[in-house]
Amino acid sequence: MTHDAPRPTALDLPAVDPLPAETQRYFDLCAERLGLVPNVLAAYAFDIGKLNAFTAMYNDLMLGDSGLSKLEREMIAVVVSSINRCWYCQVAHGAAVRELSGDPPLGEALVMNYRVAPLSPRQRAMLDFAAKLTEASHRVEEPDRQALRAAGFSDRDIWDIAAVAGFFNMTNRVASASGMEPNPAYHGAHR
Repeated sequence: MTHDAPRPTALDLPAVDPLPAETQRYFDLCAERLGLVPNVLAAYAFDIGKLNAFTAMYNDLMLGDSGLSKLEREMIAVVVSSINRCWYCQVAHGAAVRELSGDPPLGEALVMNYRVAPLSPRQRAMLDFAAKLTEASHRVEEPDRQALRAAGFSDRDIWDIAAVAGFFNMTNRVASASGMEPNPAYHGAHR
């Protein structure tokens, strides 16, 4: 396994060695396409079943069919991670927003305070919903869903916004609890 940090987390959970052939191919593909194996994958490599479950959910939510663009899904990841102060995800997904938007200041604004970012009404409604879901999910009510519909989101899109926000609320907590470190390459990427 190749990644650019000696240990992806503060926990002593060594990767399965050797990695199963399918996992090694996936890591090799990441290294080829991204230039690195994301530390989140390296962190999960101590338990291939958990790694496979994580990657299946991530790939479905972030790369699967959706009325949300890849950029919109990454924007949700950054805003949720910013509210949760998840170091790993702010850095990794902030880099993805910079890449997908071609707008480095947007990526930085979303990490720091999405409310100051120049957003379309659609993006603002989406991120306001994701923020409310993160800060006080029990307060989400029909007017919140109606605001999304008014901004042009379908009910399927609302499900996807909630699913992406929910996923990152979970992964932020695992990353923070384990002391997950972002890959150093993310810091300077797409600036």
